[in-house]
Parts: sequence; C-alpha cells; structure tokens
Amino acid sequence: MCGIVGLFLKNQALEPKLGTMVSGMLGTMCERGPDSAGFAVYGTPSKGKSKITIQSAEPDAFKGLTERIKKEVGVSSDLTLKSSHAVLTLPSDKADAVVTWLRANVPNIRIMGMGESIEIYKEVGYPTDVAKRFELVKMSGSHAIGHTRMATESAVTTLGAHPFSTGPDQCLVHNGSLSNHASLRRELAHDGIRFETENDTEVAAAYITWRMKQGLNLADALRGTLDDLDGFFNFVVGTKNGFGVVRDPIACKPAVMAETDDYVAFGSEYRALVDLPDIDKAHVWEPEPATVYFWER
Repeated sequence: MCGIVGLFLKNQALEPKLGTMVSGMLGTMCERGPDSAGFAVYGTPSKGKSKITIQSAEPDAFKGLTERIKKEVGVSSDLTLKSSHAVLTLPSDKADAVVTWLRANVPNIRIMGMGESIEIYKEVGYPTDVAKRFELVKMSGSHAIGHTRMATESAVTTLGAHPFSTGPDQCLVHNGSLSNHASLRRELAHDGIRFETENDTEVAAAYITWRMKQGLNLADALRGTLDDLDGFFNFVVGTKNGFGVVRDPIACKPAVMAETDDYVAFGSEYRALVDLPDIDKAHVWEPEPATVYFWER
C-alpha cells in the first residue's frame, strides 16, 4: 500500500502556491506509506539551462564539486544545496557529459533526475518530515507529483523511494506491483536503458522513457502499459509539459481525481484533495480502468 498525489495547474497564478498545495496533499497520505517519500516539482525553465538533481548520504560529498566539474569536464555550473540533495544548474548541451562524468568519477553521488524543469527529492523517513526537510512548501511550478511508500517488494532505501526518473524531465510514481518487471528490465537494458535499483516501479518509468524515445507522446506511451505490463498499478507520470494517469484493467488500487478551471488533481484517497481551492465546485471522479487521462500545456 502506497499513497500518490499529483497536481497539474492550469492557472499560472497558482504556481507560487504549488509547493504548499502539494505538501498538504502529501501529508494526508502518510498512513499509506510511512517508510519513505518523495516528490518531483516542475518549475519554470531557464533558457539554455538544465538541472541535475543529485543525492548523497555523505555530508561533504558536494564540497568542491563545481570546481571539479569545471576542471575535469570544462563546464561551469552552479550548485544549490538542499539537505542530502543538491541541484546542479548548467548549460543544457553539457548536461549529458556531466551526468556521464558523475557516474564514472563520483560514486558516492547518485543522480535523481535531470531536465530543464524537473527537480526530484526523495528520502527514507516519514512523509511530512521529508517534505519539511526539502522545503516543499517554498517550491513553485506548473505541476508536481508526490509519493509515500510502504515497501513490499524491495528494500527501504533512498533510491527505492519514488518518483523514478529514467529520462529528461520524466518521472513516474506507482501504487501496485508488476509481475513481469524482471523480463521487461532485461529487454529495456538490452536497448540501452540504465537501471539503478531492483524496484519494479523503475521498470515502469523506463518503459515510458523507451516508448517516448520511439516517438510516442505521453498518452500513447501510457496506453502501451495496458498491453505490455502485467500486474496491478496506478501510474501518475510527469513530463516537462504534461501530466498523465492510467490504471490497470482491474483497477483494484484506489484513485480519485478532481478538475476545475484552475487545476487537475490526483489522490489515492479523496482526503488528499479536500483542502484544494474550490474543491466543492470541482468535477470529482474515480478514474476508469484501462483508461488514460492526459493533460498538457
């Protein structure tokens, strides 16, 4: 049992309040996932710049990192520290080279995600503590996805927490379990997809990345999960401009959505939505099985 929340803002005037709204939603899902928590926030991109969110359990891991990147990769970057995570901001055309260098030369630093808009924060701990640790309430943006985890099939670790990101500005959270993730992992790895964990959710995220690399949009990639992934699942997925939801054909995992002129929201339970503005006027519904819901700016 895990908890999922998601919020996609249609009204740009609400963007400064995104973190506050999502923090409140995430806090209602603590009982569904007390082991660990995480969230992805899509902020306003800076022209020609990308961000790499990194994590380390060692307090001094980030010291001198920008200087090393400048010296050894020839790339200037800025680093913003947030507890066990940091965000590197650098030219977009140099991001892949820096990611490759980090993986080869700094083994005590893990990459949480990268892209022009996305920042990902996740850690072991009670969800409200994780949100406070990374100052979620202070974050702004167009959309965000959060998750609270109760581990069932893999260890309680930072890397095992959600969201998972396997492509630029892409992330996925999941409530459920997949039965064919091992075979699909081998197929995706053969096609060059990199995996960091044994978690089945990372396979789902990688599947979406793989399909979008083939030219599919998010909605069509989500439709593909209905044929190619076996198991029980609710997926909520984010891209730079989009927000998507899909449930498996049996739909045994709880889900509720709400839409107004200002936003679209997802929660594993209705209590995640009750404090959103004008929720009493929203169209509220349970997502249909085997149906893709997709919004894009």
